[in-house]
Amino acid sequence: MNALYSLLFVFLLVLIPLFGVDAAHLRTFFGVCIPVTAFIIFLLGFIYKVITWARTDVPFRIPTTGGQFKSYDPELFKQNKLDCPQTGAQTFFRMVLEVFAFRSLFRNTAVSLHETKDGPVVAYKSSKWLWLFAITFHYSFFIVALRHLRLFLEPVPFFVNGLEFVDGILQIGTPVMYLADVGLVAGVLLLLGRRLISARINYISYASDYFPLFLILAIALSGIYMRYYAKVDVIAIKELTMGLVTFNYVVPETISASFFIHVFLVSTLMAYFPFSKLMHLPGVFLSPTRNLPNDTRAKHHENPWNDPNIKAHAYEDYEKEFGVPMAEAGLPLDNPENGKAPEEGADA
Repeated sequence: MNALYSLLFVFLLVLIPLFGVDAAHLRTFFGVCIPVTAFIIFLLGFIYKVITWARTDVPFRIPTTGGQFKSYDPELFKQNKLDCPQTGAQTFFRMVLEVFAFRSLFRNTAVSLHETKDGPVVAYKSSKWLWLFAITFHYSFFIVALRHLRLFLEPVPFFVNGLEFVDGILQIGTPVMYLADVGLVAGVLLLLGRRLISARINYISYASDYFPLFLILAIALSGIYMRYYAKVDVIAIKELTMGLVTFNYVVPETISASFFIHVFLVSTLMAYFPFSKLMHLPGVFLSPTRNLPNDTRAKHHENPWNDPNIKAHAYEDYEKEFGVPMAEAGLPLDNPENGKAPEEGADA
């Protein structure tokens, strides 16, 4: 039902600009007001979230590790410098591989339960499908976003032209079909299919998991429709987009409704972005489980919030104070004498 509700909501989002432009003739509203407002919400929300996370105190080293820590005898136990980094340089390379290669996702394993004559056995095996789906989707989305810079910049940067050439190097169809377009649609369909088909993933999926996938799929399909079927007026579209950048707003009459649908969906994604799980984009850089070296056994860390006026309450003192009720509750004591009730008339 969560998937169905998300799909219906995206469908309603498509109808809003369709009727708003064709029936109500609100071309300036959907071509200028909506995208500008969405960009402001995106920018302010993005900055607010990042600043809030950056100001959050992290008094402890809590990196997620998956390898050998640096040993006093490195020849006997070789350190895993990427999975258990101890220096800033090692942590930097770990972050580079995490951000650009999704390394932790590449190391993903699948768990299965097998019945044998000796009873059930838990088995682990490598599972690269999720990594493949994710990296196809993210890189395709990134390339498509970079290609759209030609609509907002004049002259068009050389790297955008080079990217378009490489992206359409197979010369399939007229106009040329871009590989990133295919990769984006394929990637989002695979991620969506995984949530729908896998019972375990479907069970823990909310509308907030389905909605961005359906929304991005609608954005990709509307863009493909404009390029390969509707054949919109690209010159008029660039006149509008350059007007947005230069604050000289112009909405040519030759732009069709399909463009306004595409822009409205993109604007919805921008406005939704700072308040959604999509904020894992900047979040990975601020995650203490990834961006901190694991040096807790090499350096002494003190909590900066420790109040010097508050005396530490050691466990030994705690046991002396609460030893009797702990013993009555059956809890183990380091010193059994602490669990004995004081004799009558004796000082407690």
